[in-house]
Amino acid sequence: MKNHYEAAFILTPVLSDVQMKEAVEKFKGFLTENGAEIENEEEWGLRKLAYPIQKKSTGFYCLLQFACEPSLIAKFELQMRRDERIMRFLTFRLDKYALEYAERRMNKQKNTEEGK
Repeated sequence: MKNHYEAAFILTPVLSDVQMKEAVEKFKGFLTENGAEIENEEEWGLRKLAYPIQKKSTGFYCLLQFACEPSLIAKFELQMRRDERIMRFLTFRLDKYALEYAERRMNKQKNTEEGK
């Protein structure tokens, strides 16, 4: 049985846009190779941190929403810990209410993009 998850992570700000996208693609590739289905991807861009992490005050924020087997999460988090480009990450399982909210947020985002 597949569960739905969201992984939010902060990449170091010293990366170029190409390197940042490359890092995100690496994690998306890892998930899809191991049977996960990517449902949504959001790049929130360079943002100021609430407190310094590794003496840095900004970071690239990214969010991945995916469905996978629960056993894959430990392997995914190990990949995140091993990558020096990741300053912080958080992976959590979406319950039915969080999943409904995420779907509404995706639909709202798509509607605003279509309206441009």
